[in-house]
Amino acid sequence: MDTLTHALSGALIARATAPGNPGPTQLATARRVAIGFLAGAFPDIDIVGAALSPVAYLYHHRGITHSILLLPLWAWLLALLSARLDGSRLTWRAYFGVIALAIAAHIAGDLITSFGTMILAPFSDRRFELSTTFIIDLWFTGIILAGLLASALWRRSRVPAVIASCVLVGYVGLQWAARGQAIDFGERHAQAAGYTGHRVSALPRPASPFHWMVIVERARGYDYAMVSLTRREPVVLPPDAGFFARIAAPYEPLGTARWERVERYGAEPALSEEAWSTPALEFFRWFAAFPMVYRVDRDAAHACVWFQDLRFLTPGRDVWPFRYGACREGSGVWRAFELEGGRRAALD
Repeated sequence: MDTLTHALSGALIARATAPGNPGPTQLATARRVAIGFLAGAFPDIDIVGAALSPVAYLYHHRGITHSILLLPLWAWLLALLSARLDGSRLTWRAYFGVIALAIAAHIAGDLITSFGTMILAPFSDRRFELSTTFIIDLWFTGIILAGLLASALWRRSRVPAVIASCVLVGYVGLQWAARGQAIDFGERHAQAAGYTGHRVSALPRPASPFHWMVIVERARGYDYAMVSLTRREPVVLPPDAGFFARIAAPYEPLGTARWERVERYGAEPALSEEAWSTPALEFFRWFAAFPMVYRVDRDAAHACVWFQDLRFLTPGRDVWPFRYGACREGSGVWRAFELEGGRRAALD
């Protein structure tokens, strides 16, 4: 999820759990909501890794600040800091609960996306994901905003925030059910193609909870389709279509969905597999869920093999993030590079 949505979710959970009449040792409701807003954004402080290097970002984003094991530590430290900066007579205990809830809401909000969250850091670097919700979901954010606005109108009641929280859980439940339908569609394709030993995944796409990218992973490649679970006819875009129309249009009805077939190692599998296996790309092998060759650049003096992760394909957008490759001069050692703006940038 984007950081603003995380902050808003922290504010919503703070309001939903606020006592009706705060006592002298409890936070006032407005202050509690403000603390929840700030604490809800806190785990994304790890974005500073992007300033160090792209690899540091991949290794550390959604790492220790997103760990459920370290959540009590972060909540305690932030509670101590809040009590000192707030200037009131309240102790850290007054802040701890709401901060812990806001951080937990942030972790849950990232867990439901397909990027992956290291919830067991620092003891495990495994990335967990439920893949129910696109990383920017305007419906998800809208439910939170509606709950907060209603809470502002009915200031003495936490009912609007509680209702919005329940609707939010129900919305994610709807997405989970839609994900199951998308996976079933992929399984039917795999069976019709006679695949064995395959794996079917469904990744949420933008604009609607019924838009999915269905991926059937084969031994050496993937079949994928962009589908809408509710459409009956394909969308024909007018020439002046806006941004939201463009990103929503590519998802086709199940009956007419087109399957694209791509190979993991492209047209030069021997060279590509050698580059993929090099120690220089260990970080991307750990990160990528559906790696595939983007392109191969080679001449008599050098070779570069560029890879991308299929899960970051979003039709209607020109940007495809996280493209990395391995390059070598002659028969020398492979070195890792990032493909940025069409140019390679060294990572070491």
